[in-house]
Amino acid sequence: MTAASHTVTNQAPPLVGYDVFASDRALAEAVSRHLPAELLDEAVGELRALGRATGSEQVREWGELANAFPPRLRTHDRYGRRIDEVDFHPSWHRLLGRAVSAGLTDAWGRPGGHVRRAAGFLVATQAEAGHGCPVSMTHAAVPALRAAPELAAVWEPLAASRVYERELRPAAGKAGVLLGMGLTEKQGGSDVRANTTSARPLATDGAYLLTGHKWFCSAPMSDAFLVLAQAPGGLTCFLVPRVLDDGTRNAFAIQRLKDKLGNRSNASAEVEFDGTTWARRIGEEGRGLRTVMGMVAATRLDCVLGSAALMRQAVAQAVHHASYRAAFGGLLADKPLMRNVLADLAVESEAATVLGMRLAAAYDSGTERDLALLRIAVPAAKYWVTKRCVPVVAEALECLGGNGYVEESGLPRLLRESPLNSVWEGAGNIQALDVLRALRTEPAALDAYLREVGEARGADPRLDRAIRGLLAELADLEGVEARARRLAERMALVLQGALLVRWAPPEVADAFCAGRLGGEAGAAFGTLPHTLDLRAVVERARPVE
Repeated sequence: MTAASHTVTNQAPPLVGYDVFASDRALAEAVSRHLPAELLDEAVGELRALGRATGSEQVREWGELANAFPPRLRTHDRYGRRIDEVDFHPSWHRLLGRAVSAGLTDAWGRPGGHVRRAAGFLVATQAEAGHGCPVSMTHAAVPALRAAPELAAVWEPLAASRVYERELRPAAGKAGVLLGMGLTEKQGGSDVRANTTSARPLATDGAYLLTGHKWFCSAPMSDAFLVLAQAPGGLTCFLVPRVLDDGTRNAFAIQRLKDKLGNRSNASAEVEFDGTTWARRIGEEGRGLRTVMGMVAATRLDCVLGSAALMRQAVAQAVHHASYRAAFGGLLADKPLMRNVLADLAVESEAATVLGMRLAAAYDSGTERDLALLRIAVPAAKYWVTKRCVPVVAEALECLGGNGYVEESGLPRLLRESPLNSVWEGAGNIQALDVLRALRTEPAALDAYLREVGEARGADPRLDRAIRGLLAELADLEGVEARARRLAERMALVLQGALLVRWAPPEVADAFCAGRLGGEAGAAFGTLPHTLDLRAVVERARPVE
């Protein structure tokens, strides 16, 4: 019997049973904008099916269980044989299987593949972000594999497969594979040129034996890994399979799994190569960094998309809560101050989505200008969007008050996840310095960027002033390394503003230009000018079809 005093009132219903894709107007519009008309119906149908599944109670429960029961390392079997396997909760495998079957590792070989895949990635990871790691690594490995055509011929079709097979077997006997990555070492971190893992060539052309370690190995349950090691000719990229062609296990000792702040459902490991670890060279000796940069660039874009997904889910939860919760005589969403906070968060979320999807479209177009744009815009976007994720999620959590601070709300899990993409694939300083590198060595990259933002000149005076200010900064590169973060931030903001002015509804573009480019807002969220159409911005962000 329930006591009368425990009657539940004035609580928002759970945000489940909705289409995560179709209810995200910014994302749905980006897909329509960037895909050719002949692909649109099929792509939207696939994305809506994925969106409905992601918003279902069942898939949400899978995400919760995958995080409540994190992976466990088994170094030996019952007979004492070394096996180095990682056990996952069944919900992890269900999530990963759904992502693979939805084509989230298949972008490089189909028309519009990057836009379709980026939108799917942004949708699927809202249910659970950790399983995005092996999906991202597998997708991103393709450009590196293509430096060794004979390897790509075997591994690329398996990576792009829509079949998920969790068992470790020789690749030739599988219908689909996952690929991981091992670049950094404990003494060097992002400075991979300091790597000490060595590669000794064998008589067989392209075969080597590795000796060394990796401090961070992504997705250690994968079928193969891209690894950097020092060959006689210098730092070189290698493919390290977990299982050799004859069915025996490669020497790949998982020393421990990392105990991370968030991303609990996903395994990250320290691994050792004992001198008998067999590997195949990818590309030329001494060209390892250049070979692997295609993979790094693709995973950096996934960091942008992953952060956009976290922001979107946090904002959706906050707007949903405020649309049902009443306080001080009315719904929270109708209170001017709360409306300002929600609108400010919604603008940040939409700017991240629009930028991420524009960069995905650049991969699809493959034009000289778009490829040059990627060279400078990806590190700038990765720097800024991933940095904005933490404050957005924290503010969205606060919108739910004490309810948001409780694990059952799901917001604490999003908050723990939110710093990850800023750290992964090179932290903030690495991205800012990469922007500088592009400015110094690739003039076509800056030209492509300026042409992109120039498409919006004359549409908003605040954007025009911001472009002029950025040009002044670019004209004076004295002491630029110490200003690299400021420069990367300004480049990302100007690009976001230009894209929103061109494509977003006027109320969204107006709020962005006022708050981010025009100096009309404070440092905290919820300080936009009250004269803006904030009600329309919040309504656009509400997670309903």
